[in-house]
Amino acid sequence: MGGGKHNGYGKAAWGASPDRPAATLTFDGNVTRVREVSGVRANALGKLGIRTVRDLLTHFPRRYIDMSTVSTIAQAPIGQSCTVVATVYEVKLKQPKRNLSLVEVTINDGTGTLIVTCFRQPWLADRLHKGDRLAVSGKVEFNYGFKRMTNPFMEEVAQGAEATGMIVSVHPATEKVNTAWMRRLVGNALEACCGLEDPLPLGLRMRYRLMSRQSALRAIHFPTAMDEAVQARRRLAYEELLLLELHLMMRHGADGESGRFVQHEVEGPCVHSLLHALPFRLTDEQEKARLQILSAMAAPRRANHMLLGDVGTGKTAVAAFALAAAADTGTQALMMAPTEVLAVQYGAKVGPLLDAAGVRWALLTGSTSASEKETICARLAAGELSVLFGTHALLEADVVPACCSVVVIDEQQRFGVDQRATLVAKGPATDVLSLTATPIPRSLALALYGDMTLSYIHQRPQNRAETVTKVYSYAQRGEAYEVALAELAQGRQAYVVCPLVGETKPQAKSKSKKAAEEEGDDYAFGDIAIEQAGDWGESNLRAALQHADYLRDKVFCGYDVAVLHGKMKGAEKRAVMQDFRDGRVQVLVSTTVIEVGVDVPAATVMIVEDADRFGLAQLHQLRGRVGRGQHPGAVCLISGTKAPQALERLAAMERTNDGFELAEYDLSLRREGDILGNRQHGASALKLVNVVRDAAIIEVAHDDAQVLLQQDPQLQLPEHQGLRYELARVFPKESERQG
Repeated sequence: MGGGKHNGYGKAAWGASPDRPAATLTFDGNVTRVREVSGVRANALGKLGIRTVRDLLTHFPRRYIDMSTVSTIAQAPIGQSCTVVATVYEVKLKQPKRNLSLVEVTINDGTGTLIVTCFRQPWLADRLHKGDRLAVSGKVEFNYGFKRMTNPFMEEVAQGAEATGMIVSVHPATEKVNTAWMRRLVGNALEACCGLEDPLPLGLRMRYRLMSRQSALRAIHFPTAMDEAVQARRRLAYEELLLLELHLMMRHGADGESGRFVQHEVEGPCVHSLLHALPFRLTDEQEKARLQILSAMAAPRRANHMLLGDVGTGKTAVAAFALAAAADTGTQALMMAPTEVLAVQYGAKVGPLLDAAGVRWALLTGSTSASEKETICARLAAGELSVLFGTHALLEADVVPACCSVVVIDEQQRFGVDQRATLVAKGPATDVLSLTATPIPRSLALALYGDMTLSYIHQRPQNRAETVTKVYSYAQRGEAYEVALAELAQGRQAYVVCPLVGETKPQAKSKSKKAAEEEGDDYAFGDIAIEQAGDWGESNLRAALQHADYLRDKVFCGYDVAVLHGKMKGAEKRAVMQDFRDGRVQVLVSTTVIEVGVDVPAATVMIVEDADRFGLAQLHQLRGRVGRGQHPGAVCLISGTKAPQALERLAAMERTNDGFELAEYDLSLRREGDILGNRQHGASALKLVNVVRDAAIIEVAHDDAQVLLQQDPQLQLPEHQGLRYELARVFPKESERQG
């Protein structure tokens, strides 16, 4: 709550003669330069990550309260949100429970009475007095004979002043710096930075009819109309994206400044032989992606390409041409997988194709014997191998290629930045091809990987059977297992996927399961991500094994049931998977270790326990393990939650098999701050961007950054000095590295 007498910024300051250099320096100065920011307030702001004036001015409102349309209490619609201006009649402080206080404020505007209830704000009892005028904005309810609002936004209105025309910004705040004080400090910061330099070139601002930065910062914090706030956000979001794209592209350019690169031979005998060795014809999308990758490898610069393909679209077959091109060029290629199961599958699926193309290859994993590893490393160092498949074992110091020119990183998001850099450093000028089966919409891909060229494969080959997905409640679990039994009776196989069985979610411990389900917070987004060996404590392991025993004895009687999880040794995993592939095991009880790459055509049904604990992308990845042969697949998602949002998310799995459509839907549900998930490549600088809503702005900013750097690679022209300065401030570490 705050005083209506302070409009949030000093009007007199805007008419002052601007001192651009001083204002620009203040913008990046300590937040204590702002009037009324004491040491205590600076510490409180620091807890919100606000340490500079820039931080304060980019601490954007999380919402706005439009008080421009005021209702009388008599006209205030029940069940809807509205704003009422009335006079305080009575203020009562109550304590219905030992640890619960509430303030009940009765207000009247001559047409009726409204009771405002404010929980855990006892200080309001001292702040408010009979006769004060208040503007309150919130949802109107009716009970016990009165219209009521609970914890509405409240603003004092000076006697004789009108509340109409007021747009109130609500900033994230702390106990020591409430929303009213945050608005006041932001207003003081705007005053201190009057005349701030605009980093965007005038041509871009005119082309898109963008506000100046100064006007946009004022309008986003203190709009006079909601459309003004929209236009301010549009301007500032474009600035964020343009800076990010410039940062990504300049960093990639700096990585290639040495001038070392390999122009690969992309029409050689190995490439042609591989094309003829394929047991199928490439789809149009696969062929387009193949040509794009080879074109990038043949260009007179280092390639940095990403191939994004939905589950089962044949990305590995396309990537194999990059390996063949390295062989034709007389160099070497390394291809790294996140799991040993997947790396072994490379050898089983891609190996014979490379043999037919005359490409020498080998496989190196953590389970490779010491003597075999020594032989492989020696052959690689001598140039006798053209391709080496492997897991993290490829990162070890004794893996030294004679002349590596290509690295392929499958499921690249599963490797850390340092791990990817270590692999790339295995050659003096390596081209990089990254693969991901995680559906990433183009807008998000540009925001995260703007320094890469991109290829997409959306469609699965036509000879693949369809997969049907259905959601079951706990009460319907028997029906899901009947589906599996019916498939087993036809001589097919089944997966049963478990999350970390027995693991209690920390945030749910303090409340009952029923309460958690009804609130929905604990189930809104899946918490099971990439399986780590450390996830498997003894209790979880016992629970998984007990679950497998139960299924073996009570459900799948007469069938062989095996268990696969991330804590098993490599040899054990290989043995279990081989038994499953060969049909000796009919039911595989597994964890997310089978999420990527496992290919068993006879497996036609998958049951996912506690499916609401998984994200949509991961469920889609898991779903891709069935329906890979001539028979259709069936996926049964068992959910124990009744939370509406969680059930709606799972229902999306029933509606579509398109991973990219699911990704768009999943992103649309997320809170603004979660939109980029595990942020990479400086994307944490994006405070206003929503990759679903702002897809068009992302595309434009990406294209504009490319044009700018083609004209001025180091941003040295006078009209680009502002952008160069901003890049140095927003991405300081990268700027320092570039010198």
